[in-house]
Amino acid sequence: MKSSRKNAILPVLILIYATTDELQKIDEQDIKVIVPSQRQASRKEPKPFDKSNFQYDSKKDHYICPEGHFLTYRRTNKREQNKVYIISEKTICKQCPHWGVCTKSQQGRQITRLINEEVRQKLEAQYEQSESQAIYKLRKEKAELPFGHIKRNLKVDAFLLRGRDGVKAEASLLASCFNIRRMISIIGIRALIEKF
Repeated sequence: MKSSRKNAILPVLILIYATTDELQKIDEQDIKVIVPSQRQASRKEPKPFDKSNFQYDSKKDHYICPEGHFLTYRRTNKREQNKVYIISEKTICKQCPHWGVCTKSQQGRQITRLINEEVRQKLEAQYEQSESQAIYKLRKEKAELPFGHIKRNLKVDAFLLRGRDGVKAEASLLASCFNIRRMISIIGIRALIEKF
């Protein structure tokens, strides 16, 4: 069964619900996941002292700041599922010309790294590939219009009915509303009346 799913493609539609742990489980099943990270989704330019500007040395398990100082591993935050790296000597930050821009903490600069950060980096690289971008654009063409119309124009943020049958019925009504609206946009009201 695993071989039939090899290199299958699963575009993840809703970023907010996709945690790195869940994406790692999917990735371990050899399913290609196309989802932007929060950084990629925001499309903002990273600030000069953003974490991405600090180099990570996997062999020594520490970060190197843009000024060449080391942030060493201090602890693992199990609840947040990340590792914490802290500047080895807090006076280094206070004497740095970038004090106040890089950090304002009296303890010096601190960086967190997901326990499974490598998965996030792999998925970011995968998302940037031209093949993945082509697939991701299809999602916008096919799914964004109906969901955007239902959410914005029909003001539907959540299902009112509960249970599978209720939700199916409500989803069918919403899809019918969208389809009628789409027919009016494409064909026009007169042509619709003439056909029926």
